[in-house]
Amino acid sequence: MTIVALEALTFGLGHMVRAAAKAGERLCLLTGVREIYRHELSQLSLDVIDVDTTDTAACAAVLKEIPDLHGLINSTDTWFVPGAELTAQFGLPGRTVASAQFLRDKLKVRQRLHEHGLSPAPGNTLPAVLKDSAGTSSRNVWLVRTGEELQAALDEAASSDLKGRLFAEPLFAGPVYSAETITWEGQTRLLGVLSRQVTGVREDAAAFPVAFPQEVQAELAWWVSRVLDAVEYEQGFAHIEFVFTVDGPQLVEINPRIGGALVGEALCRTLGVNVYESMIDMALGKAPSLLEHAEATGPAVAFALVYPTEQGILETIDGLDQLAAYPGKPEWYPTKAVGDRIDHLTDQRGCVGIVLTEGPTAELAMHRAMAAAAAVSPSAKSGVPTSEPN
Repeated sequence: MTIVALEALTFGLGHMVRAAAKAGERLCLLTGVREIYRHELSQLSLDVIDVDTTDTAACAAVLKEIPDLHGLINSTDTWFVPGAELTAQFGLPGRTVASAQFLRDKLKVRQRLHEHGLSPAPGNTLPAVLKDSAGTSSRNVWLVRTGEELQAALDEAASSDLKGRLFAEPLFAGPVYSAETITWEGQTRLLGVLSRQVTGVREDAAAFPVAFPQEVQAELAWWVSRVLDAVEYEQGFAHIEFVFTVDGPQLVEINPRIGGALVGEALCRTLGVNVYESMIDMALGKAPSLLEHAEATGPAVAFALVYPTEQGILETIDGLDQLAAYPGKPEWYPTKAVGDRIDHLTDQRGCVGIVLTEGPTAELAMHRAMAAAAAVSPSAKSGVPTSEPN
């Protein structure tokens, strides 16, 4: 009995393998970018099939050769629509193709929420955020406050690899958060709120769970349910980014998946359960256990992303041997290896690794993560890679 993951987030495969085994299923990963998972694959016994996952027909051919296929997991933005197409083709439980196509179009989502009075309309009034309607990982996103910045963003966008359409939406003033939710058959549960520290559009750190006053937490739970109801969210985890303005929460975007980076790890530790068991439940067409059982019984968790200061070939990552001296039991989750090329410094593609820490509160965990991450110093130099990723 097999559940297939059509690609996955960089971290979380270990939890997913254990969740599948608990359900009596074998997990199999389909990937065209095996090196992305090298950290977790080095620690796992997992069936991996190398295939061009951008070729839906090629993926379908692989799935036809799996006689005991029970479910398909598509937990990333890029493969969200192809995953829905494959679940429909093979009669597996999952989201409809129409729903997946709609949710991957940030412009259509913004327009729908405006129609329901939950968002200002997309427009061209400055300041604004210029973004790719099908973008992900903060790629192809520009903050524009002046006419000069707008023109510069348009010039850069003209030569960028956009996955959808370029559009403008409001730039809200306030701190950025993300609501982590799970939905099944019209019922949504707020699992908690993650704080986010950003530079421009690049994520630098996050902490979970934010300790809002009880009445604010209740307001946020009501708000995220209204937002997901408005877009007819069928099922699954959601990572809902928002800005808490003077007028309350304002949506940045809906990501129809569990949060990236180490959000899944944070949820598991803080809630004291393997949240990926609910991912397996839904892949099998079952109600997720997190709808009823999701209490913060574990520690708060924070993580800080580490970036080099220059583009080029990653030459060294110094300071990892110092992490044990810092409070919060710091752990290092590598995303790059020495010899890899760093081409992007303004979004998550330039991240070389993540420091994760624990604490009695999200605030203290964040302080610990930032302090420990400051001890890690990656350096890159221009040139040709000394080795290819394994």
